[in-house]
Amino acid sequence: MADASTGTPLTREESARYARHLVLHEVGREGQERLKAARVLLVGAGGLGSPAALYLAAAGVGTVGIVDPDVVDVTNLQRQILHGTGGLGRPKVASAQARLADVNPHVRIETGQVSLTSENALQIVSSFDVVVDGSDNFPTRYLVNDACVFTGTPNVYGSVYRWEGQLSVFAAGEGPCYRCLFREPPPPGLIPNCAEAGVFGALPGVIGAAQAMETIKLLIGVGEPLVGRLQIFDALSYRWRELEIRRDPGCPVCGDRPTQAGLIDYEAFCGVGPGEAVAGVDVGRVEPEELTGFLARESRPFLLDVREPMEWSAMNLAHLGAVHVPMGQVRDRLEEIPADRPVVVYCHSGVRSLEVAKLLAAHGYDDVRNLERGIVGVVELET
Repeated sequence: MADASTGTPLTREESARYARHLVLHEVGREGQERLKAARVLLVGAGGLGSPAALYLAAAGVGTVGIVDPDVVDVTNLQRQILHGTGGLGRPKVASAQARLADVNPHVRIETGQVSLTSENALQIVSSFDVVVDGSDNFPTRYLVNDACVFTGTPNVYGSVYRWEGQLSVFAAGEGPCYRCLFREPPPPGLIPNCAEAGVFGALPGVIGAAQAMETIKLLIGVGEPLVGRLQIFDALSYRWRELEIRRDPGCPVCGDRPTQAGLIDYEAFCGVGPGEAVAGVDVGRVEPEELTGFLARESRPFLLDVREPMEWSAMNLAHLGAVHVPMGQVRDRLEEIPADRPVVVYCHSGVRSLEVAKLLAAHGYDDVRNLERGIVGVVELET
């Protein structure tokens, strides 16, 4: 882990840029030099990662790392303020790097267009002082937590859902970890994702900015960090609630007698692995570059969109003949999906559609394929 306990001297230009920090006695030159020496990893460059990255870069954190496998699409722009219309179709990490370089050219931006996985998480996390978790799914949250516990790296946690946000600091010193609060993940499908449930656009700004603030406090060593406390924000009433969290002695990763010695398969742990819904069923696949030619076959394939109605309204492939049946309705509407034609299933990025493709194959559909990278991959080509 990088050592930010001793600072790196500021240049004259940096002293001028951070002048409002330098006059704060809690920060001063020593604190600002600690920030310059620090390394912070952002998991996700989306709704939470956007404001967090902007404020961390503006504050002078010396190295900001970002991992995110996705590309910018139009549905992101309502809340992901790192990105703009000109970045549609670009990798989020590339869009973020360009924006942050403009915010503060003195900050080093390290990026990876990859997902954090059990294979790479320990190596990546161990080279940073603090991790800011801006992920939007349970497997990644548990993975980030465990990697932070095993490497001794504080985890600044944030989440948003509709009108509610949550904020805490886990795995810091003797404090509790995410598993102490949420020992088991919720059943698959119980909590809809942002595409299905929606999220108020300004809400991630509140939580993400607070994550940046907690990160800076940890790096400088000032104030009272949110260790052992979970804050819950209701945007509709603009009220904050705070819950006390205690370390669980029986926690499998940070407890008195840990039962988990390393990283595990977190998709299986959360019950959302690609083959979980229909185990052992294989389906074909179509790359976005192949879709137009595939649809032009003599036996014209049936193009099935399984996203939510709001996603369909915002962007769809109706011009290619797509038919919309939301994922949750497929079982009850099988009669609308022809079994005597090839079927190509798509969603936003190819994850949900893979589940539906497997379901159709299990129901006797002979030629069913998943559109890799989903509608995002098609839009990239069309733009």
